[in-house]
Amino acid sequence: MSDAAQSPPNENNNAPAPAAEEQQLPGPGAFLKGVVGVLSCLDGYMNIALEQTEEYVNGQKTNEYGDAFVRGNNVLYISRLS
Repeated sequence: MSDAAQSPPNENNNAPAPAAEEQQLPGPGAFLKGVVGVLSCLDGYMNIALEQTEEYVNGQKTNEYGDAFVRGNNVLYISRLS
């Protein structure tokens, strides 16, 4: 048995490569999706707990969640709102 890691089967063989998707973005540094809320807790793994949480996609508010937990591996950056 091989020690090499095996990748899972790709169900969608027609999916564009990530580089091809980047070319379709609105522009450099474009903000596509994010959440805004009151930071309640943050740990060393960048797991964050938020209160009064709102989700934004392409600058438009799409959902309100109240309390939310975001797993650290999904966090790209955290910034303070002005």
